[in-house]
Amino acid sequence: MMTKSRMEAFSDGVLAIIITIMVLELRVPEGHAWADLGAQWPKFLAYVLSFIYIGIYWNNHHHLMHTVRRVTGGMLWANLHLLFWLSLFPFVSGWAGESHFAREPMTAYGAVALMAAIAYTILVRVIIGAGEQNHLLADAVGSDTKGNISLVAYVIAIVAPLLGAWGVWLSGAMMVAVALMWLIPDRRIEQVLRSEEGRSSER
Repeated sequence: MMTKSRMEAFSDGVLAIIITIMVLELRVPEGHAWADLGAQWPKFLAYVLSFIYIGIYWNNHHHLMHTVRRVTGGMLWANLHLLFWLSLFPFVSGWAGESHFAREPMTAYGAVALMAAIAYTILVRVIIGAGEQNHLLADAVGSDTKGNISLVAYVIAIVAPLLGAWGVWLSGAMMVAVALMWLIPDRRIEQVLRSEEGRSSER
């Protein structure tokens, strides 16, 4: 049976490769003036946003693994499903930056972000459903208000660019807003883990 440490190590490796691919998409300017570097701002901005998103998923995935006591085959596939959608961030990030945030690339970016969020939710549910050993995660999740808000924001980010030029800006604003909302790691898991440690020390 695969241990959670191996599953976490594999995930960390994939996320590190994703970030490496994204930074390799930043090409050195052909010229040597600041203006030549400034012309790269759309690509750099897309890279920064995607780097933050991957960092958020890495951080929350790390917290998530602390609650896992039993790893199942379904959990492994759910984790791979999440990594699949995260692996598409370099593609949509590069497309959005190269196009100066045109409508179709922004819609694609929002769609990948939405599918990654859904995949993460599926992973959480699969972990909870793996058995009583993983009860800590069930205790932590609750109503998942931030997760639900994120899904709505992603849908807006997908649809908005199709409504006109102003929609592209709204789409970008939704993506940035979700990133800012998740910059602070999910405290619910930390609180549950601390409570569990406190109960264990009292025994």
